[in-house]
Amino acid sequence: MSRFPFPRYPDGWFQVAYSAELPPGGVVPLRYFGQDLVLFRPATLGDTPNPPGTEGAAPQVLDAFCPHMGAHLGHGGKVEGDSIRCPFHAWQFDGTGRCTAIPYAQRIPPKATVRPWQVREVNGLIMVWYHGHGAPPSWEVPVLPESNNPEWTPYETRRWKIRTHNQEMAENSVDIAHFRYLHGTQDMPKVLAAEPQGHVLHAVSEILMRTPMGKTSGIVDVHAHGFGFTTTRFTGIVETLLVSSATTIDEEYVEIRFSFTLKKLAHKDVTLTVGKHYIAEIERQLEQDIPIWENKIYVHPPLLVEGDGPIGIYRKWCRQFYSEGRPPAPAEVTASA
Repeated sequence: MSRFPFPRYPDGWFQVAYSAELPPGGVVPLRYFGQDLVLFRPATLGDTPNPPGTEGAAPQVLDAFCPHMGAHLGHGGKVEGDSIRCPFHAWQFDGTGRCTAIPYAQRIPPKATVRPWQVREVNGLIMVWYHGHGAPPSWEVPVLPESNNPEWTPYETRRWKIRTHNQEMAENSVDIAHFRYLHGTQDMPKVLAAEPQGHVLHAVSEILMRTPMGKTSGIVDVHAHGFGFTTTRFTGIVETLLVSSATTIDEEYVEIRFSFTLKKLAHKDVTLTVGKHYIAEIERQLEQDIPIWENKIYVHPPLLVEGDGPIGIYRKWCRQFYSEGRPPAPAEVTASA
């Protein structure tokens, strides 16, 4: 993208679906990373154990097109045992991309393979590993204690398609000043910590929130695992977890998923009321960001002043996720580091 001087497709784990969207035997065509893919769940369990709260065998992702004559496996393909059957000539491919059967031929050609993708099903999400040079995963998505926990509410989900880049969106978590001047918050958040920890950026802020019960201060604790999996924990009136993902679709667009869960209060109605207001406020803020993201450019180096937040720290941390090339090295920053 001409607006951004770094590769379009960063490395890492990225969400492509929710577990609930893929029943046993399910087939879903996908379009991510500028490529056509197919997601399917074998109808049989096989030898691979699945995480708690999921049904059927582990999900599989392959390149979409059959090597025989190019049919898209996700449009009309059917699951047969642990394989997906091509809708055109019924060739079958398992989760490793190996052709397992051709119904009208005794010999399977050695080149009858489809590229498989690394997949993890964790926290009710289906994640795919992308790396510009095809390297295997160098870290894993953590299992969240709130996931599938009866003390926490089921996910409330939201989804957007936005013309921007993953890095631009994630930068908001450390861009302190915009919360007041774009979102109209009472005060700018106070950054308590911003620390890179390998592939994780950990940031903690204190904020003043307006709620139906009046103003209250709260802590926002963010763990960004690359650009594709971020947890944001809010504490105040009620404990809230936001699991957010940003997955690149193509050269222009990113798909954003927000998954909210709240720790249940003594009264169900109070939990739902407070949760509704939290979610509405986060939705409001994100939708205010959209016209900024879709029309801004990446300024390097940024002209930072005191109070902007740890943007220099963030940009330096980002560089590790580009195997296809590197964004410009961050300039020395003194005013807001």
